[in-house]
Amino acid sequence: MSPQAPTLTLTIDPASAVAPFEQVRTQIADRARDGSLPVGYKLPTVRGLAEELGLAANTVAKAYRALEADGVIETRGRNGSFIAAAGEAADKE
Repeated sequence: MSPQAPTLTLTIDPASAVAPFEQVRTQIADRARDGSLPVGYKLPTVRGLAEELGLAANTVAKAYRALEADGVIETRGRNGSFIAAAGEAADKE
């Protein structure tokens, strides 16, 4: 890893009409697409990110499932979730 490892900083707007899971999904997809989250970047655990954002774990899990279905991330069992090598998949949206 480089000394300038990227960090995942998400902002959830509770007043937004957009559902929190969709806010998480969109922000991760956008960062994967623009390269600020490189291929192979390890995402926080569902519980860890949920705690950090003040969301329910199911909310983050739903976002991760949607991202995986879109090919933006891949989940490797107990190893965690990572930005997928097929970054072009994010462009298909």
